[in-house]
Amino acid sequence: MKTRSQKLKRLVAVQRHLEQMAEADYVEMVRQREVLAETIDVVVDAMGSGHPMHRMFSGHYSSQVGRLVQKDQMLLGIQQTHEARMLKERAKADRLEENMKEARQSEDREEADNSIYDLIDQHVAGQAPASGKVEGR
Repeated sequence: MKTRSQKLKRLVAVQRHLEQMAEADYVEMVRQREVLAETIDVVVDAMGSGHPMHRMFSGHYSSQVGRLVQKDQMLLGIQQTHEARMLKERAKADRLEENMKEARQSEDREEADNSIYDLIDQHVAGQAPASGKVEGR
């Protein structure tokens, strides 16, 4: 039968995996926002360019920048959600790990107590009863 600490150890492992998944989602969202920021920079540079071809598309560029900024705001909200989820999963895992350590310490103390009780029982069982000493006189 599994002890409480072993069960908690398994839960900690599962929770750490959930934390890693949340962290991966967060990192992916950060990466997407970086790519989007680069795209916005390229479009803004094209808008500010003096090249005649870019001047012809300035209206298109400005609407594209608007859409890209809107998408960045949406991704920022999603990123914040992933960050909050990651922190929540980390806090759960830390709490479970603390509980696991406490359970393990409790089990170790109980094991030590039981071994001391066994030694006491062996010591008491090895001695002759007090009435036997009296009869031997």
